[in-house]
Amino acid sequence: MSGHSKWATIKHKKGAADKARGKLFAKLARQIEVSAKSGGDVDSNPTLRTAVQKAKAARMTNDAIDRAIKRGTGADDGGTYESIMYEGYAPGGVALMIDVLTDNRNRTGAEIRNIFSKLGGSMAEPGSVSWQFARRGVILTGPYADEEALMLAALEAGADDMTSEGEGFRILTDPSVVYDVKGELDALGVEVISADSPMVSDNLVPVTESGDARAVLRILEALEDNDDVQDVFSNFDISDELIEAALG
Repeated sequence: MSGHSKWATIKHKKGAADKARGKLFAKLARQIEVSAKSGGDVDSNPTLRTAVQKAKAARMTNDAIDRAIKRGTGADDGGTYESIMYEGYAPGGVALMIDVLTDNRNRTGAEIRNIFSKLGGSMAEPGSVSWQFARRGVILTGPYADEEALMLAALEAGADDMTSEGEGFRILTDPSVVYDVKGELDALGVEVISADSPMVSDNLVPVTESGDARAVLRILEALEDNDDVQDVFSNFDISDELIEAALG
């Protein structure tokens, strides 16, 4: 299973903990706040609309969303953040892109560099990794008995493709319609594990040893645990069996 899909599934399982859920909401609120600086109307600000849709998909409350928008538009006190995309490699040559929102570039850069140094990865020059990735809408679902009905609903809502992934399905869309497709799946009663617009790579790096798999997951988890890191994108290809062994 490829990097984004497998890591999203792992995060979904881990996200049952209140601590992990609180950290996710804090990151989503920061994304909304930054997006709202260009305008607080979701109808005229597509970046804000996407951030709000992502927050609602994670079941963030409307009150929390509204507070984040007010901070971003200056109606409430908030910090000043900048967006940075760091690039690097995990052990085994797995490419990583780290999406950051920070109010202190020097602090965050040092923290990211320290994670790479401690866990066997390496930072990369801007552009040396990003060429391998493109933004796509990706929806992961649980099992659904009527695969044909699921595919028809997804395609009619604007999806580009659907494939089996584990016990469920992986649906690809244009980033602009990923939450429209999710809405149709919700209406159909499909369990949506995740819906997002990540950076996805077709240049997958096979990881076949349990030690390497464990090292990749350790650096991913450490990066995700940083408060300034919004998301981590990777191109590893690890079997389900090896993932289970590495996590166990």
